[in-house]
Amino acid sequence: MTKIFEMDCDNIDASDIKYCGTILRNGGTVAFPTETVYGLGANALDSEAIKGIFTAKGRPSDNPLIVHVTKAEDILPLVAEIPEVAHRAMATFWPGPLTILFKKSALIPQEVTAGLQTVGIRIPSHPIARAVIEAAGVPIAAPSANISGKPSPTIAAHVVADLMGRVDAIIAGGDCEVGLESTVLDLTGETPMILRPGGITKEMLERALATKVLEDPALDKRSMEGVTPKSPGMKYTHYSPRAEVLVVIGERSSVAMKINQMQQEYIKEGKKVGIICRDETCSLYRDAVVKSMGMANNLSMMAANLFKILREFDNTDVDVIFAEGVEEAEVGRAIMNRLIKASGYQVMHV
Repeated sequence: MTKIFEMDCDNIDASDIKYCGTILRNGGTVAFPTETVYGLGANALDSEAIKGIFTAKGRPSDNPLIVHVTKAEDILPLVAEIPEVAHRAMATFWPGPLTILFKKSALIPQEVTAGLQTVGIRIPSHPIARAVIEAAGVPIAAPSANISGKPSPTIAAHVVADLMGRVDAIIAGGDCEVGLESTVLDLTGETPMILRPGGITKEMLERALATKVLEDPALDKRSMEGVTPKSPGMKYTHYSPRAEVLVVIGERSSVAMKINQMQQEYIKEGKKVGIICRDETCSLYRDAVVKSMGMANNLSMMAANLFKILREFDNTDVDVIFAEGVEEAEVGRAIMNRLIKASGYQVMHV
């Protein structure tokens, strides 16, 4: 039976946190909020506990997990080495939504890393996440707290809908601020490389690290069959609502014109249409379930709203969702990464 604990950042219940810490330390699973999305945690040093995450989520075992700690010194026994560039990244972006890929130590079980010799680690900034990890007294492996493949949860209701009865406890701790999973930065090679874009952008990293930062070419690949992903979010179709998703990219008026054209074709087939757009373009659409991510000049707000909107469409009877593409600058890169994954790489350029 899943226990639910309600609290917020201004009213953290110490006894409930202690209880959840004990669950984690003893091999159980607890879902909790972070600044990115809700995470499903288990003891990162316990192979059997880690298997509980994969079972609860229905997650493929070749999809590695991210380990969460609360202090930089906590990573010392978990990694084989810390490159100088990693020290700069940690000092600038931790705590926060940046996961750094290190060469792992023997302490990290193979179940966490999907057999790889690297491990992703981050320090969350969310007070409840930090309190739970501290109470557990062990590093916590935590992917997003959803059924594998569905949109990541950014409010507690999403977690309850997916994982009630599948995990030991859920901390209902309010909405997540960033709304997209952390940026994953591989620092095990000669040049820093982004394996998953997020709220910490390529531009931010290059400024802070004073070096060129690459993006993994696999980010734009439709198929990685036969390849073990180095980071969560790389291999599989993710973030998908029940309805089919099609992303339309181009100049704003051309995109709206194309979506309206395709919408009419679907309506003739007796299908119901959903549209994901910006505030500025909502008025261009009729005869559809229209949901805006926010103002075009506020990409952070659009990012925070994306998964919530994808989830909201599951409460409608739409058959297809057309999503406007956004500029792939700064956090727009992360938004488009998630939209394209949600669409199963169904992208149209106009």
